[in-house]
Amino acid sequence: SRGLGDVYKRQGLCEAAYREALKYAREREQFGKPIIQFAAVSEMLSNMKAKLQGARALLYETARFVEVYKQYMHISHERSLEAEERQEMKFYNRLADGFTPLVKLFSSEYANQLAYDAIQIHGGSGFMKDYPCERLYRDARIMNIYEGTSQLQVVAAINAVTKGTFLEQIERYAAGEYSEAMQPVVARAAEWTAKFREMVAHVEAGDKECAGFKDFHARRLVETAGHIIITYLLARQAGESEDYVASARIFSKLAAGKVAEAYGYVMASTTEDVALFRAAGEQD
Repeated sequence: SRGLGDVYKRQGLCEAAYREALKYAREREQFGKPIIQFAAVSEMLSNMKAKLQGARALLYETARFVEVYKQYMHISHERSLEAEERQEMKFYNRLADGFTPLVKLFSSEYANQLAYDAIQIHGGSGFMKDYPCERLYRDARIMNIYEGTSQLQVVAAINAVTKGTFLEQIERYAAGEYSEAMQPVVARAAEWTAKFREMVAHVEAGDKECAGFKDFHARRLVETAGHIIITYLLARQAGESEDYVASARIFSKLAAGKVAEAYGYVMASTTEDVALFRAAGEQD
């Protein structure tokens, strides 16, 4: 479904979880100072904000693709589209098809992560009904289930990987202009893109030998595309507002670890893994 209403709800939950954690960290004191002054807590909050703003950037980009496509649909009901308009409608339809499950995947997973981190910052108080955290966590848990599980979002998004939709759009982002402060960030994203191409080629070659190899690595491929895309989107927004500079840098550090992990796993994987994991799951 192209409906993004629930994605906005997930974004709202991410915002609420971050705000509650930030408020508590500023007010709660330990050892004579607010816990936000402890590196472990401030790092967690910074990571939460980066994920929050990253998911929001991805949502706005997806909404743009969907809206342009829908506008052409409305126009087509009133008159025949010109050839150029039909091509543009097809272009945005393709992007909307790929980005919609991608934003649903990341927003629901981040809602869970931020709700979890909010409770962690609250400590034992996070379990008490005196604070909103326990409700936020319960609400978050259903978000990667009820409107299509995360696994089904991956199934919907993997075509955008194998058909080149994500890679083509990533190249468009790479060709954009970025502030000087963001040059190291976009340089890292370019390096990840090269690794992503290797991963896709490796998986496609393996899938020709063993059906199911692509499905086995689908989530790693989709998430890698998402990490690269969000990094570029935050870098672009950092050029427009200082509020995004820190988050762009922080998210790129988080993404670096995720991409390296996925790359290492995929490139070391062989077609034998399909039977290995299938057999292990069926043994019990």
